[in-house]
Amino acid sequence: MNSLSAWFWSESFWLPPNVTWAELEHPPPGEEYPRADQLLSCLPLAFGVLAVRVLFERLVAKPCANILQIQAGESRRAQPNAVLERVFTSTTSPESRRVEGLSKQLDWDVRKVQRWFRLRRNQDKPSTLTKFCESMWRLTFYTGIFTYAIRYLITVLLFFLAPQTLSPGQYNYYVAELAFYWSLMFSQFTDIKRKDFLIMFVHHLATITLITFSYCNNMLRIGTMVMCVHDASDIVLELAKLANYAKYQRICDTGFVVFSIVFFITRLVIYPFWIIYSVLVESWEIVGPYRSWWLLNGLLLVLQSLHVFWFYLIARIAIKAIFKGKVAKDDRSDIESSSEEETDTNVKSRNKSHPNGSEQSPKKENGTNGFAKGGTKDH
Repeated sequence: MNSLSAWFWSESFWLPPNVTWAELEHPPPGEEYPRADQLLSCLPLAFGVLAVRVLFERLVAKPCANILQIQAGESRRAQPNAVLERVFTSTTSPESRRVEGLSKQLDWDVRKVQRWFRLRRNQDKPSTLTKFCESMWRLTFYTGIFTYAIRYLITVLLFFLAPQTLSPGQYNYYVAELAFYWSLMFSQFTDIKRKDFLIMFVHHLATITLITFSYCNNMLRIGTMVMCVHDASDIVLELAKLANYAKYQRICDTGFVVFSIVFFITRLVIYPFWIIYSVLVESWEIVGPYRSWWLLNGLLLVLQSLHVFWFYLIARIAIKAIFKGKVAKDDRSDIESSSEEETDTNVKSRNKSHPNGSEQSPKKENGTNGFAKGGTKDH
């Protein structure tokens, strides 16, 4: 066991030349350096964060939703059918051939089978009230932790010449962020399901690894900057989502455009050209590359590639919001709305009865409901 621990915590991997663990374990009087065992409290704290979230949503978010007249609503449920239920457990969207086979087996119309699967997928989806509470919780956390971080970033230098001492403020910030991201990792399996589930999972995993890595490797200033940059745009996003759920269309559209701008500045300008440049170029000149240095930069570049992918999706939605006057459906959202699809069906039937195209388009309840079902983040 000791040999395994010695291999894992090898100084040649984790630390730059001429720096040892002994220096970090025995700092000068009045100073303290981070230790890996200090982060063990983050896992139980993550469950504490989940508990606080539940209380916040019940005692704060739901009353706010009631004031804004946001109701949970009742989703239409598919009629019980053992045959279709067995198929649904293996695939939620069967291929057309299989749908035709089920249609013959049950003596149902093909459209009726398709409708059953559509309703079955939707009946487990969270309501607008649930999504409002989730967004309000995230907004509260991001705003609080971002404000806390700014207080300690005023005098922070991005790169370092020597091991950085650990202040109580930095420790609290790291523990809070790490516990929050662990809670996001756990709750991802119960929160709103999206097409980018795997990408978000990789994102959370890379973020947790980066936070832990920068702490253990005593790169506190870099880690603090990375987390702060990510939190900045998320605040605006959650505000836009709350406006969407409350059906304040103009505020939602404006908020999403502002979010797109902030996202571009923080994650496609500041992050690559300031943070990554400092870690990749300036730190090379100061301490030179070493093994864990390559790992750190690799993780930073993984996050940057995700930023580029997300901004591509965000830009498409923002352009539609600017030229069409409303935020369109988020391509990352995997939420379906049976009511919307029913509306489409009604439109088609009216088209048949009014071939001259004089029919009126149905009024949409919420022009932005696709956008807010997506969301970036979590980092």
